[in-house]
Amino acid sequence: MSTEPETTEGTGPKDPDTPESPDTTRTPERGTAADDGPTDPEPAGSTGAEPAEGAGVEPAGVAGTEPNRSAGAEPAGDAGAKSDGSTEADTEADIAGGTNAEPNGGTGAQPTPDASAESDRSTGAEPARDASAEPTGNTGAQPAEDAETEPTGDASAQPAGDAEAEPTGDASASELSEAAAELAAQRVERERIERRKAERTAPIASGTKLSGKAADLLAAVRAVEGGAQPAATVFAEPAPAPRRPAPEPVRRPQPVPAAAPAAPAPAPGTVEAVRRVLAEGGAPEALAAQVAAGLGEGADDVLREDPWQLLRIGGVRPEQADGFARALLGAECRPDDERRGRAVTVWLLEQAALAGHTALELPALTAALAQRGVPDPDAAVQSTVAEAEALVFQDALEEPGATGPQEEDGEEEERPVRVLAGLERYALAEESLADGLARLVNSLPKEAAGPWQAVVAEAASGAAAELARAVGGHALVLHTGGEAARAEPAALLGAARAAGLRAFAVCHTPGGRRRLAALLGGPEGAPAVGTVAGVLSGAEGPGRDAEGALDLDLLIVLDAPQLDVESGAMLVESLPDGARLVLSGDPAVLWSAGPGRVFADLLAARACPQLASRVPDPGPLGELVSGVGAGELNQVAAPGKEVVIVPVRDAGEAVHRTVQLVADSVPRAIGVPSEETVVITPGHGGAAGTRVLNTALKERLNPGPGRFGGFDPGDRVAYSPAPGRTVPGRVVGADAGGLRLECAGETVVVPRERVEQSVRHGWALTAHQAVGGRWPAAVAVLPGDAAQMLTRPWVYTAFSRAERHLSVVHGVEQALPRAVAEVPAKPRTTRLQTLLRSQVPAAG
Repeated sequence: MSTEPETTEGTGPKDPDTPESPDTTRTPERGTAADDGPTDPEPAGSTGAEPAEGAGVEPAGVAGTEPNRSAGAEPAGDAGAKSDGSTEADTEADIAGGTNAEPNGGTGAQPTPDASAESDRSTGAEPARDASAEPTGNTGAQPAEDAETEPTGDASAQPAGDAEAEPTGDASASELSEAAAELAAQRVERERIERRKAERTAPIASGTKLSGKAADLLAAVRAVEGGAQPAATVFAEPAPAPRRPAPEPVRRPQPVPAAAPAAPAPAPGTVEAVRRVLAEGGAPEALAAQVAAGLGEGADDVLREDPWQLLRIGGVRPEQADGFARALLGAECRPDDERRGRAVTVWLLEQAALAGHTALELPALTAALAQRGVPDPDAAVQSTVAEAEALVFQDALEEPGATGPQEEDGEEEERPVRVLAGLERYALAEESLADGLARLVNSLPKEAAGPWQAVVAEAASGAAAELARAVGGHALVLHTGGEAARAEPAALLGAARAAGLRAFAVCHTPGGRRRLAALLGGPEGAPAVGTVAGVLSGAEGPGRDAEGALDLDLLIVLDAPQLDVESGAMLVESLPDGARLVLSGDPAVLWSAGPGRVFADLLAARACPQLASRVPDPGPLGELVSGVGAGELNQVAAPGKEVVIVPVRDAGEAVHRTVQLVADSVPRAIGVPSEETVVITPGHGGAAGTRVLNTALKERLNPGPGRFGGFDPGDRVAYSPAPGRTVPGRVVGADAGGLRLECAGETVVVPRERVEQSVRHGWALTAHQAVGGRWPAAVAVLPGDAAQMLTRPWVYTAFSRAERHLSVVHGVEQALPRAVAEVPAKPRTTRLQTLLRSQVPAAG
C-alpha cells in the first residue's frame, strides 16, 4: 500500500564539498555572548547544521556569497541594520554583495598589533589589567563598569594605535615629578573615557566573532537600541517541516452526557468533589465531569449514598459499579442491596432501548437480572417501579381471528395479556405517538376531500394520482417503495403546492433532502423540503401558527423507517387537526437507530391505507437489491461493471483491497472519484471495522498528523449532532470555537469538548450511519469475522446505497446468501400496535 513519502527535517541538503571556514568552527571563549545564547543547535549559516523549514531562513543572495557569519565576513552594521537582511533592501544588498564589511566591525578603530590577544568587546566580561587582554574598542560592545576606573599607570594599558594619547612609558615617567605623573595619568584616563562615550553614540556593528543564532540575536538587540524593528525571523518559531508538521497541542475533551449536549457545564466545585469520590472508589477520575452533569448538584453526595448510581453514566457496566461500591461501602456492600437491584434494572432497560426496544417483557427482564447476580429479580423490579424509575404495563394479546371477549355463564372470559416494563421516557413517547395519530385520523372533517380533487387533477402520473386520492380521503397514509418510488410523493408534494395547499416534505438526512429537491426541479423545490431534525428544531419548515402547531395542510415524511418513537411523537404532536400525514419509505432497510419501529408497527397495525409503489429501481443494481429484499441473492448481469465481487481471504486483505478500490480501481475503471465513494462495514470495531478502514483510507487519501483532535483539513467525517443521526461532512479547519466542518453545504462548528463524542472519520461508515444517504459508488466490506452480524436488512441497506457502482469485498463465503435468505430483522419489543388498536379502527 502506498504510504506517505518520508521527509527530512531540513529544507535542503548541505554541500558536502564545501569546506567550512576555520573562523566558523572556532569555539567561543567561555563567557562570550555565544555562551549566553540558547543551547539548541544553531541554524544553517553558522555551524553547518540544517534547520527545520522556515527556521533561520537565509536572506536573498546570502547562500552563494556568504558561507558563514565569520569574524572576517561580518558586515558593518548601523543601528537600523537587520541581521538577516529580510526587511531592508539596502541592508540585504550589502550582505549579499559583501560590501562595507570591515574586519573588526567598521567603527574606525585600529586593530591591536597582537591579534591573537584580542578579545571581543561584545562579551561583556571584565578585561584583564595587562595589555594583552585590553579590548580594542572596535566592536561597539559596552565594557563592564569597572573598565572605566582609573588605570594602574601601566603604559601597556593604553590602546595601541591611539595617536592622541601621550606616551606613558618608563622613560617619560622618570623625567616627571610624582605630581606631574599623576596629572598626566588622569588626563590620559579622561581622554579614554571621552573616547568610549563617543563610541557609544557611534554606529554599532554586531559581534564580529559571533556566528549563527548568537549573531542574529545580538544584531536584533542592536537594531532595537537604534529604534528600528528587528528581523521577524530572529524571534519566529521554526516552521513545521513539509507533510509532517508538528501537531499543535490539543486538550483531550472530557466526556459529556450524550442525552443533554446543550446542558450547562457543571460547577467546577462539583466536578472536583465528584473527582475525589471517584478516586476514593477507584473509578476513573476522567468521568468526573460526566457524572457531575448527569447527577447534578450534590453528585458527590449521591454517589456516597448510592454508589450504583454510577451505572447511569454511559459506558459503565454493572461489574465496574460493583467494584466502586465495594471500595466505598466496604462490608456493607452486598449483592442483595436494594439500591443495586434498582440500578441494574434501570441499566438493563437502558441497554434495551439502545437495542431498539421501548419496553421489555417481564420474564425477559427478570431473567436478565438473575444473570447479573440479583438474588430476587421480582423484588428488584417492584422496588424500581415503587421509586418511579420504571413503569409496568399490561397489554392484551390479540389472537388471529379473535373478535373480542366471549361470555360464558354470565362471566367475561379473561383475555391473555403480556406484562412489560419500560422507562418512562419511551413509554410516554409511544403513548403520545399513538394518541397523536388517533387525533389526526379522528379529526378529519367530512367535507375535507373537496380541495384534494384539484390535487388529483394536478398529479401527472397514475401512481401519484392514486396517492393523491388516498390522501384526500384519509388523514394518515402509508407509502412503500425503493429509491425510484420517491418520485411519487415528490409529485404529490408538487401537485398539492400547485393547488394552493400548504404542503411540506421532510427527509432523514440532508442528502435525502437534496435528492428530493432535485425531483421537484432543483433550487425551486428546496423551500418545500427539509429534514426531520430541522423542522423539530425550528431551523427549517413552514413555521408555526398561534397555537404552536405547524402551519400545514400536508406533511410528507420520507425515510419513514428511520423515525423512532420520540421524533415520531414530536412530529405528530406538531400537526394541527385536519392536517394530512403521509409516511413513505422502504420497509426493507434497517430500522431506526433509536428505540421503536414506528413504520413497521403502523404497517402491521393496518390502521390506515397502504400503497405500495410498482416502480422498481432500475438496472443491475436495482435487480440485485430487489432480490435481496425478497430473500434471494441473485447473480445479475452487469455489463458496465455495475456490480463487482472481490473475494478476500482475511480481514487484512479486505482492508488492502478496500483501499485499492477506493483510491485507484473505482476512479480509474468506473470514473467515480474517491470522495464520492462510500465504504460500508458491519461495525466500528474488529480487524476491518470503520476505525481500521478509516485509518488506512486517511493514510492513503489525506495523510496528516491529525492536528485538530485527530483530524486534518480535508478529512471526510461522520458528524453525529444527536444519537441516531449521522451527517457526512468534511473538515475545513479549527479555531478557538472548535472543529469547523462543511456538512451539506453548511458550516458547522463542533465545540472542542464535543469532538471526541460526535465526530468520526467518514470514509467508512456502518450501515446505520449510511442509511438515508446515497453515493455514486459504494464498497460493502464483509470480512470473515462479520458473518454473525449479517442480516437481510443490513445487506439490503448496504447494497442499496450505491447509485452507479457496487463493489463487494467478500470474505464471508456462504454466510452472505444464508443471511439474505434466513436472517430477518432482529425483533423489537414495542407497544405501538397495541395502543393503536384500542384507538384507531382497522382499515378495510
